[in-house]
Amino acid sequence: MTDKRAVKTITPIDGSVLLERPLASDADIETTLATATSAQRDWQRVPVAERAAICRRMVQWCVARADTLGRELTQQMGRPIAYTPNEIRRGFQERALYMCSIAEQSLADVRVEPKAGFERFIRREPLGVVLVVAPWNYPWLTSVNAVVPALLAGNAVVLKMAQQTPLVAERYAEAFAAAGLPRGVFQYLHMDHAQTARVIADARVAFVAFTGSVPGGHAVQRAAAERFIATGLELGGNDPAYVRPDASLESTIENLVDGAYFNSGQSCCGVQRIYVHRSVYRPFLDGFVQLTRKYQLGNPLEAATTLGPMVRADAAESVRAQVREVVTKGGKALIEPKSFPADKEGTAYLAPQVLVDIGQQMIAEEIFGPVAGIMPVESDEQAIERMNDSRYGLTASIWTADAEAALRIGERVETGTWFMNRCDYLDPALAWTGVKDSGRGCTLSRLGFEAFTRPKSFHLKLKP
Repeated sequence: MTDKRAVKTITPIDGSVLLERPLASDADIETTLATATSAQRDWQRVPVAERAAICRRMVQWCVARADTLGRELTQQMGRPIAYTPNEIRRGFQERALYMCSIAEQSLADVRVEPKAGFERFIRREPLGVVLVVAPWNYPWLTSVNAVVPALLAGNAVVLKMAQQTPLVAERYAEAFAAAGLPRGVFQYLHMDHAQTARVIADARVAFVAFTGSVPGGHAVQRAAAERFIATGLELGGNDPAYVRPDASLESTIENLVDGAYFNSGQSCCGVQRIYVHRSVYRPFLDGFVQLTRKYQLGNPLEAATTLGPMVRADAAESVRAQVREVVTKGGKALIEPKSFPADKEGTAYLAPQVLVDIGQQMIAEEIFGPVAGIMPVESDEQAIERMNDSRYGLTASIWTADAEAALRIGERVETGTWFMNRCDYLDPALAWTGVKDSGRGCTLSRLGFEAFTRPKSFHLKLKP
């Protein structure tokens, strides 16, 4: 290893250097891609059932160490330790095991109608080497959406994890090694943006699965522009919720407060715009503010903390600036930051905020922090119009006792996932996808395997 540049992970807990990792050298990248290409040729011949067994053992390794991995995650990106182990025990495990359970059937040959004298079918073949570029906010959850299905489909995977959470990539490698995955089938690289772009442009990379910001998605597209490869892009969101007059207010408030502030609002599918029918606007708003004030902002390593710091001090300052701009334009902030003693300028600790008296365009852009905008609407029609008035479309939710109305309204809302009486949850049996600037392609579900395979038709005439 010669003359490697290093990247430091600064913990948001106290701003100190948590760990330091060298960036990959050109030789490291070359070795990784060459090894992955070679290993994939053998891996694609391994039966799907055996691939699934290895992935299940990887999951078991991680779940058995969920407390340790959770603590590491808290230290790296600041989510309270009361929640981080559950990223492994719940969502990570659920998604991986579900995709394992449907892999054989989903990847089986597609038989077409019989034709005398011929055998005809379509086989789903792996693409080759898949580059997975994963973010820091939910590093295990976002990466598993691509890592496990790609491997199940017979691809090799190279994981590029965000520099804030490098330990996740390293733990994956340990878990797969313990599970018996052949060498080279899964690898990781610590890279900067320029290096990542060069890898995307490399002819040995067959697909890129990216989760991150809209500008990041454009950068991935540019890097792949000279090649005929697909990219899966799961980008930002500015997700709306609509509370109808018949909603159960207590459970609605509880779920939407959590949907807005969990992970300090640093979620692509976090709820940011809440439209409430005017007939229930005041009781909803009062209950929402009251519950928001019960959060405990503080050191995320303490069990009593329910709201941790944002990922960086500059990220917190950016959200503060967005809130100030809304207030300058006539909006009103209902939470006094001083009521949360841990909220301090110059740190990553930021109190949750509720914004009212705001116009549609005041929060048109994603606010990647603990901020919810609440606005009254007069009707279902106005709610639909407001929900669609966004360049994003990842998830949207409706809160009502009327399932028929939920379906009717949902058919008109421009979104990748439409929820009724819940939010911010990925069901692995359903396609995870976005529209407009929230991205393209999908992961999870039976459809999720299609991104990691190409169809190959077999047309056999049985007698010459």
